[in-house]
Amino acid sequence: MNNPAPPDGDAEADVEASKTTSRAAVRAERAARRGQAASAAAALEDLGDPGEPFERRSPYFVGFVGGLGVLTAYFLFTALVGISSVLLLIVVSLFLACGLNPSVEFLERRGLSRPWAVASVIVAALLGLALFLLAIVPVITDQVSALSDNVPGWLEELRRNRRIQELDEEYDVIQRIQDYVTAGDFVSTLFGGALGFGLKILSALFNAFIIIVLTLYFLASLDTTKKAIYRLAPASRRDRFSKLGDRVIHNIGGYVSGAFIVAMCAGISSLAFLFIVGLGEYAVALAFVVTVLDVIPMIGATIGAVIVTSIAFATDVKTGIACAIFYLIYQQVENYVIYPRVMRRSVDVPGAVTVIAALVGAALLGVVGALLAIPTAAAVLLVMREVVVKRQDTK
Repeated sequence: MNNPAPPDGDAEADVEASKTTSRAAVRAERAARRGQAASAAAALEDLGDPGEPFERRSPYFVGFVGGLGVLTAYFLFTALVGISSVLLLIVVSLFLACGLNPSVEFLERRGLSRPWAVASVIVAALLGLALFLLAIVPVITDQVSALSDNVPGWLEELRRNRRIQELDEEYDVIQRIQDYVTAGDFVSTLFGGALGFGLKILSALFNAFIIIVLTLYFLASLDTTKKAIYRLAPASRRDRFSKLGDRVIHNIGGYVSGAFIVAMCAGISSLAFLFIVGLGEYAVALAFVVTVLDVIPMIGATIGAVIVTSIAFATDVKTGIACAIFYLIYQQVENYVIYPRVMRRSVDVPGAVTVIAALVGAALLGVVGALLAIPTAAAVLLVMREVVVKRQDTK
């Protein structure tokens, strides 16, 4: 007798069991592969135990790091030298913005919004510069022509001197001077020819344009710029840092006001003197030139005196001598009496420090250094009094 066939339910169970076993085997194989991959990755990431720290006192380490520091310092130095002209324009623009800020605040207190106040101050400053150019250019043009016309007569008078005649016969000096002056191109030759003169004019105009634009931006955003700089200080010292910064900006504004007072003194005294000596035709223009140039500390009065005295000599020799004597005396009075007293009240800087700072600034950066020296000295003295001295008093 044949055995009966198994029922269908048992066959399905065997199939399911076989599938389950196959799935388990596949999962086990995948898990094994993942384990192998993880082990391989761990082996790759295992770089071994760290060794002993490098000896920082080693001569090689010290020399290598020191050399890198020297190279970095040299690179930064060369970069600063390369952009020194741009940095100078930025510093001058910031100085002008801080100096004009009191005028902007004055207009704001009278009801103008800050943008309109800034625009009004900038327009007034540009008008003053335009008036300066309009005052000096015609006078210099006329007097250079007069100088060219008068030089031959002065040289003829020199020829009457016996010693001058001997030198002239040997070296032909007077004829060379006469040819050089009467040629009419000695102004352009002074600046390296016509091309060099034109390039210097274009460079000066470009720098002036950059300074005007930067001053406008700095003046319009001065409050925002101050707050951004003050936020760099730690919160515990931010209030004191802000007050010291506001005082420095106030001192710069006071310095500009004081320089304006000193310049007005020079202009008014020059105006009165020029009318007295008979230069009334150009008295207003020359006095305005002296006023503008006198803003430059220490040397501004000298530059103005040279211009006025040269024009006076071109007009009359006696008038030129009188101008030379007047400005020689006035410059001493201004440098050692008027200027130190006015600046001491404006920026609270002793008179000796004012003179020394102006001389050092002029030696380092020329005219720009002389302009920036006084407010810089005031800022340094303020920090010394409020920070260094008080810290020493608490010890």
